[in-house]
Amino acid sequence: MKKIVIILCMALGTMSCQNYLDIVPDNIATIDLAFNNRLGAKSFLYTCYNYLPDDGDITSNPALIGGDEMWLHPKGPDLSSFFGSTWLFDLANGEQNANNPIADFWTGDKQGKNLFIAIRDCNIFLDNIQRVPDIDDWEKKRWIAEVKFLKAYYHYYLLRMYGPTPIIDDNLPISASPDDVKVERQPVSKVVSYIVDLLDEAVIDLPLKIENETVELGRINQVIAYSIKAKVLVLDASPIFNRSGVFDDLLSSDGQKLIDKTEDDKKWVIAKEAVEMAIEKSHEAGIHLYTYKDSKVITDSTRYKMNIRGSFSERWNSEVIWGLTFTSTDHMQRLAQPRFNSAHISTHQVRNMLSPTMRMAELYYTGNGVPINEDVSWNFDERFKTHVAGEEDRYYIKRGYETANLNFDREPRFYGSLGFDGCIWYGNGKYDDNASYHLEMKARQFAGVMSSEKYNITGYLPKKYVNYENTIDGSGNYSIERYPFPVIRLADLYLLYAETANESGAEKVEVFKYLDLIRDRAGLSGVVESWSAYSNNPTKPDSKEGRRSIIKQERMIELAFEGQRFWDLRRWLDASDVMNEPIRGWNIREASTSDYYKVITLYDMKFNRKDYFWPIQTSEILINNKLVQNPGWK
Repeated sequence: MKKIVIILCMALGTMSCQNYLDIVPDNIATIDLAFNNRLGAKSFLYTCYNYLPDDGDITSNPALIGGDEMWLHPKGPDLSSFFGSTWLFDLANGEQNANNPIADFWTGDKQGKNLFIAIRDCNIFLDNIQRVPDIDDWEKKRWIAEVKFLKAYYHYYLLRMYGPTPIIDDNLPISASPDDVKVERQPVSKVVSYIVDLLDEAVIDLPLKIENETVELGRINQVIAYSIKAKVLVLDASPIFNRSGVFDDLLSSDGQKLIDKTEDDKKWVIAKEAVEMAIEKSHEAGIHLYTYKDSKVITDSTRYKMNIRGSFSERWNSEVIWGLTFTSTDHMQRLAQPRFNSAHISTHQVRNMLSPTMRMAELYYTGNGVPINEDVSWNFDERFKTHVAGEEDRYYIKRGYETANLNFDREPRFYGSLGFDGCIWYGNGKYDDNASYHLEMKARQFAGVMSSEKYNITGYLPKKYVNYENTIDGSGNYSIERYPFPVIRLADLYLLYAETANESGAEKVEVFKYLDLIRDRAGLSGVVESWSAYSNNPTKPDSKEGRRSIIKQERMIELAFEGQRFWDLRRWLDASDVMNEPIRGWNIREASTSDYYKVITLYDMKFNRKDYFWPIQTSEILINNKLVQNPGWK
């Protein structure tokens, strides 16, 4: 199938990433040939899928290492060799620019894909599919619906990155004049309406769920379409597009405001209705919160850890709404996999390099289910000091191992998502709760700094990425259990429900009804009960502002390292506060406990107002005088 897609792409000449928007179809004779029969049309359908961004590729998705969740050691030949392209990490280092933008999904440069070419090919498909003679009507309708979804999704992806974007509803004929080709950016309200209308048209002819899972998992169904519609409308209701005075200077070439100048609370009501429908359809399709149900005998402590880990990394688990089958998570797993013993030192298959930041480690709750700076029984001021793990810690931390107080008495999602010095790492060939691997991450220890190449820079690893059934043999060969990258899982919708319910004025009980299910899956009591019993701010859940703060932190915890935080901080307009704080980690080059457990600053992040939207490449602005640049970029 992949070969067919590649050959067809070559035949169609979908080509020049630098051609301005590339919305005029070429090679008409080849296009005619492609739609002469069902096989050719199906190949073109897969071509339309082929443009989907590689969100599960750590070197292609800017939301994974372009923000403040994970860090890498200083760049150099060694990093490029073992990691791959480091352009996306340059985003986190403040190196974005307008002349040659990083992760450019407008022109397709620097690890981006040209989504205007993607939209063009979707239009070609929709213009020609009716000519195919040997295809059943029901299948034709389904394919049309899939491509309408893809066309909507590509517009949504551009909207989220660039803000107001051109709407490419139809391809222009070859006879189009240069002025006809000069499309302009449209107001956000118009773009959102266009995307939603396309999704509404598509959903009618999509299957509720994929029945032929052996060959069709990953293709679009109703649940995916309803979920993306919900996310589009949540984005539209969020402060980045729904707060007056923020981007009043973003105007079209004729002076028209491209972002609505007045705040509209009704948008939250509309978004809530869309989220409710997406959840309803998810339940109807049998999608439910994942819980670890392996036959191995384990404690509740381990099971709660595995609930969060498996919800992301267990292949096609019950919670996945949309998984990307074409994206390999192998690279991601290798970069997150620690070394446990001497057999792992020399192999390049285990790289031990992805490094969650200290702010992420501090984000997770205490074992009582409240923030570490609110828990009346947890000593926040002493969090960077150390003590030795006891018998009561044995399912989370190696008995007798000295580690930071920050790593003790935390919620199960902390232990299921993060690896750290002294932590228990269930799986990788050891499935005995009382005889699991543990990490040793100080300098010259197995998972610590041993060379100038494969090492962790903060003292934390994204355990969540690594499937627990992966194994490393005595020769260092790494056997990987592959899984599709989950673009959307049910917990995401549950958290969006809490957010939209709160912002639209729902009662406290309704706001937390789905969020508390997520907490229960993590072994925590409900929000109201936890705050009442353990927080120094027990009335926080009683106000809209307090609930908003709780919901945001819940999203940051539950969806950590999944590419959601990067966009959430932007749509909330929180990035200018959160991402102007230092990136910190442990002093990983030290071997002694006292020296290792000193917090050091790795980088002083800078996030400016202009960083909320991607720059349009300068050359595109020069070619088309109707295009306007995003504020702050030159």
